[in-house]
Amino acid sequence: MLGFIVRRLLSGIVVLFGVVLLVFILARVIPGNPCVAAYGEKATPQLCAAFADRYGLNEPMPTQFGIYLGVLNERRDGLEALLSDSGGLNVLPEFLGGGSNGILHADLDNSIRFGRPVLDIIIERLPVTIELTALALLFAVIIGIPLGIASALRRNSPVDVLTMIGANLGVSTPVFVLGLALQILFAVVLRDTFLSLAPSGRLSAGALPPGIAQAWGLGDIEGLPATFLTFLSNMYTVNAVLTLNGGLFVDALRHLILPAIAVGTIPLAIIARITRSSLLEVLGLDYIRTARAKGLRERAVVVRHGLRTALLPVVTVIGLSIGAFLSGAVLTETIFNLTGIGRTILEAVNGRDYIMIQGITLLVAMAYVLVNLLVDISYAMLDPRVRL
Repeated sequence: MLGFIVRRLLSGIVVLFGVVLLVFILARVIPGNPCVAAYGEKATPQLCAAFADRYGLNEPMPTQFGIYLGVLNERRDGLEALLSDSGGLNVLPEFLGGGSNGILHADLDNSIRFGRPVLDIIIERLPVTIELTALALLFAVIIGIPLGIASALRRNSPVDVLTMIGANLGVSTPVFVLGLALQILFAVVLRDTFLSLAPSGRLSAGALPPGIAQAWGLGDIEGLPATFLTFLSNMYTVNAVLTLNGGLFVDALRHLILPAIAVGTIPLAIIARITRSSLLEVLGLDYIRTARAKGLRERAVVVRHGLRTALLPVVTVIGLSIGAFLSGAVLTETIFNLTGIGRTILEAVNGRDYIMIQGITLLVAMAYVLVNLLVDISYAMLDPRVRL
């Protein structure tokens, strides 16, 4: 098993390098000038020249890639000249504090659009996407797999027909249509009932949850532990659990349910269909007939023998869904006014902020590699033949 995991890790590193290289090239061939996109009418030739020096845009592409990785030093001559000519004024605040050390030094540089370290923005905005992903995945799995099993065990029955009709509708309904319909139903039609849910945002107006460090009396903590606690604090459901704040947990959950249903409906439908088809195929195999011939109860045959093998393709779908949730929640976060990673990368693309694009894409690629590793390990646990 250890050798299996090491091989997958090595292949994941190769994939990450390929993704970094590809995104680096694509980000620089996007039409538009990032300096003009960032500063608009203030983008003078002198400022854009300093901007190009700051990010090494005047260098050949291989040199730029070396700077981005952190194996080459970054030029800042134009910036220093501009600051000197302006009398030392803070013309470009996001330029100050030195250049990027490169991703090999865990430095993703400053965002062009936001003027802040990319890593800080990710720590601030990734938690809501993780919460949304977790809740949507839970919704898709706990409903999709039982529906698929019920359809397979009652093939061509009314339950099977209704489940497949619902699955087809779920796959066919766009997220923005379903999201708006859910908002109208639960926030307008059912507004005065116990089923009423928040239509947008993360918390009710005026609600400001305390940080975990403050709640635990660790206000003086610094460094990596402080960063980690800040990250957990920005996941409001986790914050509520760790600080025993029931009101915050309920409020945060009320705001997450609708977007989780909207983004989780398509994976739910796919999981239900894959579970049904896979289980039907497995139940027709020889070893299943042998198990029945031995006199095993039908429940034991399905759960202990059939379902374990049938879940292999379902695990793949679940793994791909996690990566899709992290990278493709743009529409959902926009409709429900959630400032997560999906919405942030959309803003970065519109603003030609290739620093932010590269940082978020690297994060998503790492998530895909990690999820694929977990899926491969799950395969090996469900079917020992995969280890070979």
